[in-house]
Amino acid sequence: MDAIALLTIFVLSIFVGIEVVSKVSAVLHTPLMSGANAIHGVVLVGAILVTGKANTTLELGLGLAAIVLAAINMVGGFVVTDRMLEMFKPKPRDGEAK
Repeated sequence: MDAIALLTIFVLSIFVGIEVVSKVSAVLHTPLMSGANAIHGVVLVGAILVTGKANTTLELGLGLAAIVLAAINMVGGFVVTDRMLEMFKPKPRDGEAK
């Protein structure tokens, strides 16, 4: 019975997440990405801490996968945020140095 309850909560959270994210205006996406990057940093630290306590090869492998995926997600978020912030910088005029 617990598995069904957890699955129900997971599915409902997906629907709520989609609904919330679809209502965010374009102006707020950059600040939200920055906040998400901070959360990904916490996830990365958590993955490192949990992997440090691994006792079996399976735990170590899953922990390593979690570390790699969290790092990719965090770095990718910073790259996307940087590109989004570039859109708001004024473009140089003809003859001006970049």
